[in-house]
Amino acid sequence: AKNILFLHETLPAALPTRVYSSSFKMTDQTEKAFQKQRGITGVHAKIQSRKFPGKNGARWYKKIGLGFPTPKEAIEGTYIDKKCPFTGNVAIRGRILTGLVKSTKMKRTLVIRRDYLHFITKYQRYEKRHKNISAHVSPCFRVKDGDTVTVGQCRPLSKTVRFNVIKVTPAASRGGGGKSFGKF
Repeated sequence: AKNILFLHETLPAALPTRVYSSSFKMTDQTEKAFQKQRGITGVHAKIQSRKFPGKNGARWYKKIGLGFPTPKEAIEGTYIDKKCPFTGNVAIRGRILTGLVKSTKMKRTLVIRRDYLHFITKYQRYEKRHKNISAHVSPCFRVKDGDTVTVGQCRPLSKTVRFNVIKVTPAASRGGGGKSFGKF
């Protein structure tokens, strides 16, 4: 038993520990794996840039273009979301759609309802129809049922999610997100 060295005997007393800046809290870590932004390295060294807020000035964000501004929460927030169009690895391309939020029960995913009219040739009339679309919602947005959201098409994020929320318009004192055909 003389050859066995215990870890606390071989290490010096004053080991360097991880130091986090005031903008980052361990409470932000809610997943099993440690969450970090892709491509940000050396954040515990000296301050890299005063232009960008976040952990030692190392928060990465981008403009998605198409006339949609980057939310303030995406720039100054501390959340980590790899599927966020502003801070993650997702490009918005293809269709831009608008719909009414029907459900926000899933984690970082919502269901929007899109109403439209379908023409019946035989009767020369229209019938009401709708489609439900699942969309990823970034933590930089606060969304409730009944809000109107603008979503942009992106690569498949899961089995059913192919859209990402890029703009939220709060509900104007409208009741709930149930079945409603409000456009017509």
